[in-house]
Amino acid sequence: MSAPERPARAGRPMLRHGSTTGGSFIQDLQQYRPPVSTSTDSGGIDSVLSDHAEAMAINDGSKGPSAGHTAPNGTKRQSPSRIKDSGIVHTMSHRNCQPGPDDAPKLVATLFYKSQNPCHPNSHPDTVSSSSPTIASNSPGSLPLPEVPLGSAPTQDMNTYPLEPPPPEPEPLDHLYGSYITQVCLMHFLQGLEELQKPYERTTSSHRCLDAQAQPRVMDVSFSPAPSEEYISFEELRRHESIWGFERQWNVEVLLQRDNVWRKAKRLVVFDMDSTLIQQEVIDEIAKAIGVEDKVSAITARAMNGELDFSASLKERVALLKGVPATIFETLKSQITLTLGAKELCKALRQLGCKTAVVSGGFTPLAEWLAAQLDLDYAFANNLDVSADGTELAGTVTGDIVDGARKAALLEAMAEKERIPLKQVVAIGDGANDLPMMMKAGLGIAFNAKPKVQLAAPTRLNSASLMDVLYVMGYTKEEQDELIG
Repeated sequence: MSAPERPARAGRPMLRHGSTTGGSFIQDLQQYRPPVSTSTDSGGIDSVLSDHAEAMAINDGSKGPSAGHTAPNGTKRQSPSRIKDSGIVHTMSHRNCQPGPDDAPKLVATLFYKSQNPCHPNSHPDTVSSSSPTIASNSPGSLPLPEVPLGSAPTQDMNTYPLEPPPPEPEPLDHLYGSYITQVCLMHFLQGLEELQKPYERTTSSHRCLDAQAQPRVMDVSFSPAPSEEYISFEELRRHESIWGFERQWNVEVLLQRDNVWRKAKRLVVFDMDSTLIQQEVIDEIAKAIGVEDKVSAITARAMNGELDFSASLKERVALLKGVPATIFETLKSQITLTLGAKELCKALRQLGCKTAVVSGGFTPLAEWLAAQLDLDYAFANNLDVSADGTELAGTVTGDIVDGARKAALLEAMAEKERIPLKQVVAIGDGANDLPMMMKAGLGIAFNAKPKVQLAAPTRLNSASLMDVLYVMGYTKEEQDELIG
């Protein structure tokens, strides 16, 4: 007696790793989404069997994804809407290939995956120990719930919202698809850009992995044409809610720039000192030595966040330092901690032929010492008066105060002296008094800045290392290693 014939098994969904267009990813995902009837008219067990048969037909390619079917009662039931091909063309091309027509404006987005500071409440693979999958390895408990940073929203008091409460946080996806910039993450970003094209124009793009080819965490995405300036300006695009939502959902940070020759051709880089090149606020360290740290730190925090006039707040803080030994700066030199990557970044910039400068709202003795440590070309800061015998600080400032306007003027003067166009200048800082020079420079970066500064700055970068500035300028990890090797 012959064995009964076994029914043919439906084909399994497959990922086509050789695919090079966005549509292929969408087709791959469609294989996992069988149609489900949205009709309230149920046909009983016959309709269930019909749905199952149609799902199998779609999987083996014998029936299109948009086809409907007829219920036993004779009514035509359409399959629900499914993932659709948006028309995005994404080319994984050679690193020197530029997408799109030559005359179309091009933008480049640098995507940073934020593994060190995940913004969702789920236990994150990069911060969870292997022995305890639900407990973060660098903290005694699980990751905290996400919070709105102080100053980044009009209010956090629900009673003061005029119309309705803020929308809920987007559902995080990076811990599901991978703790890096995945293909799905990339396609989601490109889909968001496509939706900003008013009137519609097909977006063409290419990407370049800057740190690693496998599981990249830093990526350049070049695309053209840019959204119409009549619909949304470049400055507004940087702060658009769709970009913000994408960042929260995929735990990345997006830095948008115009994709042109000037991106890499920087010739002058101007740094703030406190909380940028070094990890401390110098005036707070002086105040700590005489026991008035709390008073001075409170004023400093408000001034850096733009809540107080910088010049007035500096005079108020310096007055509290009257009587401090003039040797305090020599004492502080051994306590100053450079920001991670500061020395390597300055070395790389010298190799590239860039002029470098520190322009600080702090004090000249430490600014000049830091310039010598990092081999910077210029150093500008505030000068403190000392007593007649030169042994103590007098509690006053002499000469021009290096506030926001002064920083911008100094940046412009250095560029003019070196005959460098402003579009080839970079300004990096963290406080509200750094915003004027950021706006003046061709590339202004708010580095680990205060919340209000990040909202106002042309570009923001939240990173543990200053070396990540080279990624923003378009240099790969291999090129960075060559520069500092």
